[in-house]
Amino acid sequence: MHLDELRSILLSERETGRLLAIPRDLYNSAEKNLEALLSEVYACDDPFSDRARVLIERVGSIRETLHDLFMLRSEKILALARTQEEGQYVERDELKRMLPEEREMFDSVMLAISHSRCRLIPVPAAGAGVSRVEAAAEAERCAAVLEAQPAGADYVLSRVLSDMEPFMGVDGRIYQLLGEDVVTLPLRNAEVLCERNIVLNINPGK
Repeated sequence: MHLDELRSILLSERETGRLLAIPRDLYNSAEKNLEALLSEVYACDDPFSDRARVLIERVGSIRETLHDLFMLRSEKILALARTQEEGQYVERDELKRMLPEEREMFDSVMLAISHSRCRLIPVPAAGAGVSRVEAAAEAERCAAVLEAQPAGADYVLSRVLSDMEPFMGVDGRIYQLLGEDVVTLPLRNAEVLCERNIVLNINPGK
């Protein structure tokens, strides 16, 4: 991934409020390019030559562009996590555009928000516009969230093999799986679904 390509992707990402699809190997490809450029720098006989200076500037520009792209996409992912945790609609296409590592960030942030909300805000009691069913459901959800491990622990990255009806995970979240999705699932749920050939766990030992 060369500098011009990275700048083009960053510009496109800046021009829209939505999360865009980027190459799955973008960061790995950019890292290999950086290694190649640094090798050229070290091979220069004169570290103060114009060629060495140009190479060093290019390395700095690639790193800066990668950082800007990461921060921009992270801001969008954090906003999406907050939106979904609040129960609002999030387009599935945007979730599919996340890299696996970005999806882990999304799931971890959403669980952390939900965990803090359940700890700090009292569960609503029935009455005052809240039905018994709604109050009971929220109490059950918060109980499940608080019993779960903190965000990021005991989760597995999985590839969905077939569609499945929505279900509540052990972390209290509602999951809706569609074939070919790559999702982060609670370990206990992922193990059961893997046994039923519904998902394929990518990093079960993590």
